[in-house]
Amino acid sequence: MNVKMPDFNVKKLVKEAGSTLSRVVQLTEEKLGTSEKTELDSHFENLSERAECTKLWTEKLVRNTEAVLIPNPGNRVEDFIFEKIEKKKPNRLSNLEYLGLDMIEAGGEFGQDGAYGSTLIKVGQAEQKLGQCERDFIGSAGMCYTQPLKKFLEGEMKTIIKEKGILETKRLDLDACKNRVRKARSMLGQQTAERDLRIAQSEFDRQGEITKLLLEGISTSQSSHLRHLHSFVEVQVRYFNQCVEIMNGLQRELASLGGPNPYVPVGLPDEKANSDANGSEVGGGNMRRARVLCSYDASGSTELNLTANEVIFVSECNPPNPDYMHGKQGLLKGLVPRAFLEMLDD
Repeated sequence: MNVKMPDFNVKKLVKEAGSTLSRVVQLTEEKLGTSEKTELDSHFENLSERAECTKLWTEKLVRNTEAVLIPNPGNRVEDFIFEKIEKKKPNRLSNLEYLGLDMIEAGGEFGQDGAYGSTLIKVGQAEQKLGQCERDFIGSAGMCYTQPLKKFLEGEMKTIIKEKGILETKRLDLDACKNRVRKARSMLGQQTAERDLRIAQSEFDRQGEITKLLLEGISTSQSSHLRHLHSFVEVQVRYFNQCVEIMNGLQRELASLGGPNPYVPVGLPDEKANSDANGSEVGGGNMRRARVLCSYDASGSTELNLTANEVIFVSECNPPNPDYMHGKQGLLKGLVPRAFLEMLDD
């Protein structure tokens, strides 16, 4: 039976071992201060420190943003694995959507005709909408902010680190050549050492320019990151506006149900007076329920849009206004015309 042994290049292994050992000795001597070390100019060092600072803070921003978007660390690990194997991430429901499903099922069990069951269903439907908005927000935030930053770390920053490593190798070669020139004894040996030094110096200078150009590109990268940050803010604003709209709609819907124990939206009673367009104070006094007789489109920012048959809360303006009352729709407030209202609470 013939067994093929691995083909080892002994000379190559010995050469690599000797090179590694010489590097260790050289670095040790530099640490001890017994040998010279070629220093880079201050501008290059500043660029290098700025790049390192950018790398560290970008990594931290990505981690913290992902932790906010996906609080479950298990889900983050799962997404990371699917990203690495280039497979589609699983479509998982958000916690709000699970809550909404449970509320809808519970409302069905308790009875849709009952006040509690029907309200559970309505709230569950709103929670599902919030959950869908949350999933859309997470996806949009990832596309416009975290993914570009991760691409920067995996691409441009890795290239900079690689080129800095090559520059360090060239620097060690240059210092080794300088040391050999100092130790050269014969004229022939000195000429060879000086030629190697010129070559090493040229390679070091060329690599230094390449690395410097890459480091200077960090400013352009940060300008790009600024645009991504603006996009993230816009996505977040849109998400929270959608949430507010959904919850205001839910509050109006619950308030319109009426019944023996009507729902009163948070913050409606006992709030401070506000001012209308003419500077007169509105609010004050006890809130009363009123049904809207027909739809009304607000004529200005101080008025509320009304929908036929919805129930809102109103109070007298201060001083009293013969044509308008102060109205509340969930967290919205503004003037509403008296002619469009039917008072329910006397």
